[in-house]
Amino acid sequence: MHYQLDESPGCIYEKMAEHLAERIACGELAPNAPLPSERELADVYGVSLGAARHATRFPRACGLVMTIRSKRTYIARG
Repeated sequence: MHYQLDESPGCIYEKMAEHLAERIACGELAPNAPLPSERELADVYGVSLGAARHATRFPRACGLVMTIRSKRTYIARG
């Protein structure tokens, strides 16, 4: 599946971060499931790896995901 982000002015990584938060809130990305890798996110959103990496900072800062060092990032429990 590929996602098309809003083309209005603004930072693409912010739009992507908001969309990830929406996917978590609606349950599309379920608690305890791994978040797709930054490379996978870059592919499905059609953005650079750097933008995907930057976009994952917002959900992490809000406690929506948790990263286990040297492992993966997982969707936090609601």
